Amino acid sequence: MSEPSTTPGEGFHPHLGDATVQPNAPLGTRLHHIRADALDGDTAQTGGMRRFAAISGKAVGSEKLWMGQTHVAPSTSSSDHHHGESETAIYVVSGHPEFVFLDDSGPRPEEVRLRTSPGDYIFVPPFVPHREENPDPAEEAVVVIARSTQEAIVVNLPHLYALGQGDN
Repeated sequence: MSEPSTTPGEGFHPHLGDATVQPNAPLGTRLHHIRADALDGDTAQTGGMRRFAAISGKAVGSEKLWMGQTHVAPSTSSSDHHHGESETAIYVVSGHPEFVFLDDSGPRPEEVRLRTSPGDYIFVPPFVPHREENPDPAEEAVVVIARSTQEAIVVNLPHLYALGQGDN
């Protein structure tokens, strides 16, 4: 498919034109189409990965949701981090990223590694320190992320720790 599936002004409301013409239109008055080549790299970042915003308060006026992509290069591990008050849902698009956190439900905190494949989902609760790793030496890992906050919250950490053992 060489042509985009839609173009500005096509479809149900052709009189609306391109959304960028009316950047101050209220959130509830129109749909917003964010093309793959228009993702915004000017968002919160963590070492070892690259985040791109698609849906955010800044981009489309969303009030309760942030959504975008994360890319992790081959043989790369992100820095340890958490996402503050955000609930985070992750959908694996390509590659086999691994998500690492410390489980403190037993007598000693234990590192847990969730190995994923395309089509898998991960849920990250608020304030849970973790990191993403891509052990594949050749293939980039790409995931789609949805967060329950308007903008991407990222708190980079000096190390991985279980809840209650470090600062939120």
